[in-house]
Amino acid sequence: MKIRYAIFDFDGTLFDSMPMWNTAADEYLRSIGREPAPGLRDAVKAMSLRRAAEYMQREYALTRTVEEILAGIDGVVERFYMQEAQPKPGVPEFLGEMQRAGIAMCVATATNRYLIEAALKRCGLERFFEAIFTCGEVGHGKDEPAIYRTAMEYFRAERGNPIVFEDAIHAVATAKRDGFMTVAVYDESEKRQAEIRALSDCCLRDFTRPEPFWRFAASLEAAEENGMERR
Repeated sequence: MKIRYAIFDFDGTLFDSMPMWNTAADEYLRSIGREPAPGLRDAVKAMSLRRAAEYMQREYALTRTVEEILAGIDGVVERFYMQEAQPKPGVPEFLGEMQRAGIAMCVATATNRYLIEAALKRCGLERFFEAIFTCGEVGHGKDEPAIYRTAMEYFRAERGNPIVFEDAIHAVATAKRDGFMTVAVYDESEKRQAEIRALSDCCLRDFTRPEPFWRFAASLEAAEENGMERR
Protein backbone atom coordinates (compact mmCIF):
# COMPACT_ATOMS: atom_id res chain seq x y z
CA MET A 1 0.00 0.00 0.00
CA LYS A 2 1.31 3.42 -0.93
CA ILE A 3 0.85 6.04 1.76
CA ARG A 4 -1.14 8.90 0.24
CA TYR A 5 -2.32 10.90 3.25
CA ALA A 6 -0.78 12.04 6.54
CA ILE A 7 -2.39 13.58 9.62
CA PHE A 8 0.01 15.55 11.87
CA ASP A 9 -0.44 16.61 15.46
CA PHE A 10 1.02 20.08 16.08
CA ASP A 11 2.16 20.58 19.69
CA GLY A 12 5.01 18.25 20.56
CA THR A 13 4.99 16.59 17.15
CA LEU A 14 5.70 19.31 14.58
CA PHE A 15 6.46 22.18 16.96
CA ASP A 16 8.40 22.26 20.22
CA SER A 17 5.55 23.89 22.15
CA MET A 18 4.94 21.55 25.06
CA PRO A 19 7.38 23.42 27.40
CA MET A 20 5.23 26.53 26.92
CA TRP A 21 2.10 24.71 28.06
CA ASN A 22 4.02 23.44 31.08
CA THR A 23 5.00 26.98 32.13
CA ALA A 24 2.00 29.09 31.01
CA ALA A 25 0.49 29.25 34.51
CA ASP A 26 3.86 30.25 36.02
CA GLU A 27 4.36 32.97 33.44
CA TYR A 28 0.88 34.35 33.95
CA LEU A 29 1.35 34.65 37.71
CA ARG A 30 4.69 36.39 37.26
CA SER A 31 3.07 38.81 34.79
CA ILE A 32 0.75 40.00 37.59
CA GLY A 33 3.51 40.21 40.18
CA ARG A 34 2.98 36.89 41.94
CA GLU A 35 5.69 34.26 42.32
CA PRO A 36 4.44 30.73 41.54
CA ALA A 37 5.10 28.01 44.09
CA PRO A 38 7.56 25.28 42.99
CA GLY A 39 4.75 22.71 42.82
CA LEU A 40 2.33 24.73 40.67
CA ARG A 41 3.33 23.08 37.42
CA ASP A 42 2.67 19.59 38.73
CA ALA A 43 -0.52 20.68 40.48
CA VAL A 44 -2.22 21.96 37.31
CA LYS A 45 -0.64 19.61 34.76
CA ALA A 46 -3.64 17.30 34.45
CA MET A 47 -6.27 20.05 34.84
CA SER A 48 -8.30 21.76 32.16
CA LEU A 49 -7.47 25.44 31.73
CA ARG A 50 -10.62 26.42 33.61
CA ARG A 51 -9.85 24.16 36.55
CA ALA A 52 -6.29 25.49 36.59
CA ALA A 53 -7.62 29.06 36.66
CA GLU A 54 -9.95 28.19 39.55
CA TYR A 55 -7.06 26.55 41.39
CA MET A 56 -4.83 29.62 40.98
CA GLN A 57 -7.64 31.96 42.02
CA ARG A 58 -8.10 29.97 45.23
CA GLU A 59 -4.51 29.10 46.10
CA TYR A 60 -3.06 32.55 45.35
CA ALA A 61 -6.06 34.51 46.67
CA LEU A 62 -6.41 36.35 43.36
CA THR A 63 -9.06 39.05 43.16
CA ARG A 64 -9.40 38.51 39.42
CA THR A 65 -12.34 36.47 38.12
CA VAL A 66 -11.78 33.05 36.61
CA GLU A 67 -12.57 34.54 33.19
CA GLU A 68 -9.92 37.22 33.68
CA ILE A 69 -7.36 34.60 34.71
CA LEU A 70 -8.22 32.51 31.66
CA ALA A 71 -7.80 35.57 29.44
CA GLY A 72 -4.40 36.22 31.01
CA ILE A 73 -3.22 32.66 30.39
CA ASP A 74 -4.57 32.89 26.83
CA GLY A 75 -2.43 35.99 26.37
CA VAL A 76 0.71 34.07 27.37
CA VAL A 77 -0.17 31.25 24.96
CA GLU A 78 -1.05 33.64 22.14
CA ARG A 79 2.24 35.55 22.39
CA PHE A 80 4.11 32.27 22.18
CA TYR A 81 2.41 31.11 18.98
CA MET A 82 2.46 34.55 17.39
CA GLN A 83 6.09 35.37 18.18
CA GLU A 84 8.14 32.43 19.43
CA ALA A 85 6.94 28.95 18.42
CA GLN A 86 9.40 27.12 16.17
CA PRO A 87 9.22 23.80 14.32
CA LYS A 88 11.24 20.92 15.64
CA PRO A 89 14.58 20.28 13.88
CA GLY A 90 14.16 18.69 10.47
CA VAL A 91 10.43 19.41 10.16
CA PRO A 92 10.58 21.72 7.09
CA GLU A 93 12.82 19.27 5.23
CA PHE A 94 10.66 16.28 6.14
CA LEU A 95 7.46 18.00 5.05
CA GLY A 96 9.14 18.86 1.76
CA GLU A 97 10.03 15.19 1.27
CA MET A 98 6.47 14.18 2.02
CA GLN A 99 5.13 16.70 -0.47
CA ARG A 100 7.53 15.53 -3.19
CA ALA A 101 6.40 11.96 -2.51
CA GLY A 102 2.84 13.02 -3.35
CA ILE A 103 1.52 12.62 0.21
CA ALA A 104 -1.30 15.03 1.06
CA MET A 105 -1.04 16.43 4.59
CA CYS A 106 -3.23 18.07 7.21
CA VAL A 107 -2.96 19.13 10.85
CA ALA A 108 -5.16 17.70 13.63
CA THR A 109 -4.70 19.60 16.90
CA ALA A 110 -6.24 20.50 20.23
CA THR A 111 -4.94 24.08 19.88
CA ASN A 112 -7.07 26.91 18.48
CA ARG A 113 -6.97 27.29 14.70
CA TYR A 114 -5.86 30.92 14.61
CA LEU A 115 -2.80 30.13 16.71
CA ILE A 116 -1.79 27.20 14.51
CA GLU A 117 -2.31 29.24 11.35
CA ALA A 118 -0.21 32.08 12.75
CA ALA A 119 2.70 29.81 13.71
CA LEU A 120 2.66 27.93 10.41
CA LYS A 121 2.56 31.14 8.38
CA ARG A 122 5.31 32.82 10.39
CA CYS A 123 7.57 29.80 9.89
CA GLY A 124 6.70 29.36 6.21
CA LEU A 125 5.08 25.95 6.63
CA GLU A 126 1.45 26.66 5.78
CA ARG A 127 2.04 25.66 2.14
CA PHE A 128 2.50 22.02 3.12
CA PHE A 129 -0.96 21.49 4.61
CA GLU A 130 -4.25 21.20 2.80
CA ALA A 131 -6.36 21.63 5.92
CA ILE A 132 -6.34 22.15 9.68
CA PHE A 133 -8.75 20.37 12.02
CA THR A 134 -9.13 21.30 15.68
CA CYS A 135 -10.66 19.41 18.57
CA GLY A 136 -12.70 22.50 19.43
CA GLU A 137 -14.28 22.64 16.00
CA VAL A 138 -14.83 18.88 15.79
CA GLY A 139 -16.28 18.83 19.29
CA HIS A 140 -14.19 15.96 20.65
CA GLY A 141 -10.73 15.56 22.18
CA LYS A 142 -8.14 13.04 21.11
CA ASP A 143 -9.45 10.48 23.55
CA GLU A 144 -12.00 9.91 20.78
CA PRO A 145 -11.24 9.31 17.07
CA ALA A 146 -13.55 12.03 15.68
CA ILE A 147 -10.76 14.38 14.58
CA TYR A 148 -8.95 11.63 12.70
CA ARG A 149 -12.16 10.49 11.05
CA THR A 150 -12.90 14.07 10.01
CA ALA A 151 -9.49 14.35 8.36
CA MET A 152 -9.96 10.97 6.67
CA GLU A 153 -13.32 12.05 5.28
CA TYR A 154 -11.79 15.28 4.01
CA PHE A 155 -9.24 13.28 2.02
CA ARG A 156 -11.95 10.80 0.94
CA ALA A 157 -9.61 8.09 2.12
CA GLU A 158 -10.14 4.64 3.56
CA ARG A 159 -9.51 4.05 7.26
CA GLY A 160 -6.16 2.29 6.84
CA ASN A 161 -4.47 4.76 4.51
CA PRO A 162 -4.00 8.05 6.38
CA ILE A 163 -1.01 7.72 8.68
CA VAL A 164 -1.20 9.64 11.97
CA PHE A 165 1.87 11.37 13.48
CA GLU A 166 1.53 11.93 17.25
CA ASP A 167 3.77 12.37 20.27
CA ALA A 168 1.29 11.51 23.06
CA ILE A 169 0.39 7.95 23.96
CA HIS A 170 -3.31 8.64 24.50
CA ALA A 171 -3.61 10.06 20.97
CA VAL A 172 -1.66 7.18 19.41
CA ALA A 173 -3.84 4.71 21.29
CA THR A 174 -7.02 6.40 20.05
CA ALA A 175 -5.89 6.37 16.42
CA LYS A 176 -4.69 2.75 16.61
CA ARG A 177 -7.94 1.53 18.15
CA ASP A 178 -9.82 3.12 15.27
CA GLY A 179 -7.74 1.41 12.59
CA PHE A 180 -5.25 4.14 11.64
CA MET A 181 -1.55 3.56 11.11
CA THR A 182 0.55 5.58 13.53
CA VAL A 183 4.01 7.13 13.78
CA ALA A 184 5.15 7.98 17.30
CA VAL A 185 7.34 11.10 17.33
CA TYR A 186 9.52 11.48 20.41
CA ASP A 187 8.82 14.37 22.75
CA GLU A 188 10.28 14.64 26.23
CA SER A 189 6.87 15.54 27.68
CA GLU A 190 5.67 11.97 27.01
CA LYS A 191 7.11 9.82 29.80
CA ARG A 192 5.66 6.48 28.64
CA GLN A 193 8.15 6.01 25.80
CA ALA A 194 8.38 2.21 25.94
CA GLU A 195 4.60 1.92 25.71
CA ILE A 196 4.20 4.39 22.86
CA ARG A 197 6.94 2.66 20.86
CA ALA A 198 5.30 -0.72 21.36
CA LEU A 199 1.92 0.63 20.32
CA SER A 200 2.99 2.47 17.15
CA ASP A 201 3.62 1.13 13.66
CA CYS A 202 6.74 3.28 13.33
CA CYS A 203 8.79 5.53 15.63
CA LEU A 204 10.86 8.64 14.95
CA ARG A 205 13.36 10.03 17.40
CA ASP A 206 13.27 13.28 15.44
CA PHE A 207 12.68 14.55 11.92
CA THR A 208 16.38 14.93 11.16
CA ARG A 209 16.51 11.14 11.01
CA PRO A 210 13.36 10.15 9.12
CA GLU A 211 14.75 6.93 7.63
CA PRO A 212 12.56 4.63 9.80
CA PHE A 213 9.46 6.22 8.33
CA TRP A 214 10.60 5.90 4.74
CA ARG A 215 11.60 2.27 5.32
CA PHE A 216 8.17 1.63 6.81
CA ALA A 217 6.46 3.34 3.85
CA ALA A 218 8.55 1.29 1.39
CA SER A 219 7.67 -1.94 3.21
CA LEU A 220 3.96 -1.22 2.88
CA GLU A 221 4.31 -0.56 -0.82
CA ALA A 222 6.42 -3.69 -1.34
CA ALA A 223 3.93 -5.84 0.56
CA GLU A 224 1.12 -4.58 -1.65
CA GLU A 225 3.11 -5.27 -4.81
CA ASN A 226 4.02 -8.79 -3.65
CA GLY A 227 0.38 -9.50 -2.88
CA MET A 228 -0.66 -8.38 -6.34
CA GLU A 229 2.03 -10.60 -7.91
CA ARG A 230 0.82 -13.66 -5.97
CA ARG A 231 -2.70 -13.07 -7.18
